[in-house]
Amino acid sequence: VQLVESGGGLVQPGGSLRLSCAASGFTFSSYAMSWYRQAPGKERELVARIDSAGGSTNYADPMKGRFTISRDNAVNTVYLQMNSLKPEDTAVYYCNTRLIFSTYWGQGTQVTVSS
Repeated sequence: VQLVESGGGLVQPGGSLRLSCAASGFTFSSYAMSWYRQAPGKERELVARIDSAGGSTNYADPMKGRFTISRDNAVNTVYLQMNSLKPEDTAVYYCNTRLIFSTYWGQGTQVTVSS
């Protein structure tokens, strides 16, 4: 199983970024996918989750209305569209999936929101 995130970077407050996570090594279309984030000195927290078909999504309260998770099962990729970014969104963002016996993480992509 391999999860590879991309799309992070430096953005000004109020700006937008789109993160991507390319998955391989498992039947992508059969499993839910999630995005987590970890800010310096804080615990890793759930950002958003999407079911295997892409028909159901869940968001942590601070992200509701600003972030959108989506997936394209044809290319084994999950996305996180982040709008109206705030300095407190600064963190390393991780892609995650839970298969039957194991949980897998990507290497993370840094998002920095600063003027």
